[in-house]
Amino acid sequence: MSVFLIILLVLGGFIALLLVVALFVKKEYEIQREIAINKPKLEVFNYVKYQKNQDHYNKWLMADPHARKSYSGADGTVGFVYAWDSDNKKVGKGEQEITKVDEGEKLDLEIRFIKPFQDTAQISMATDSVPGNGTRVQWGMRGKNKYPFNLMHLFIDRMLGKDLESSLVNLKAILEKN
Repeated sequence: MSVFLIILLVLGGFIALLLVVALFVKKEYEIQREIAINKPKLEVFNYVKYQKNQDHYNKWLMADPHARKSYSGADGTVGFVYAWDSDNKKVGKGEQEITKVDEGEKLDLEIRFIKPFQDTAQISMATDSVPGNGTRVQWGMRGKNKYPFNLMHLFIDRMLGKDLESSLVNLKAILEKN
């Protein structure tokens, strides 16, 4: 057999293996990270509910300070849409919309990615009081992907989880500085 044929067979076998593995991977994913912030709950919630504040702590939005941004509606209220468009492939193009606000407690958003891929996910940011007048912030994301793209769910927690963690560390630094 020629080397080329062997390479094709090995590559084809590897792709077939990945497709079989994807059959057994959940189509839904969910990741969540949290951090304690030494500030009162209401102060923390009132900062995170305003989407424009993400420019200062969200790792993805901070990756391109020159991204084109647009806004629709009243920030911090249901229906507010924050859109971005960047030439940086790590930032891409998309928008997020506030879908529910439980004042002082939780914020739900829908994020719609347009570039470099199309996808939709649900995001939540919740605040809980902790002893000593502090606040625990939980930031979560959930979504789903069809077969065979669900294969990336095996890696999504590690990939996106690190970015959520660093964004929460940025948030903590900002709020505890004031």
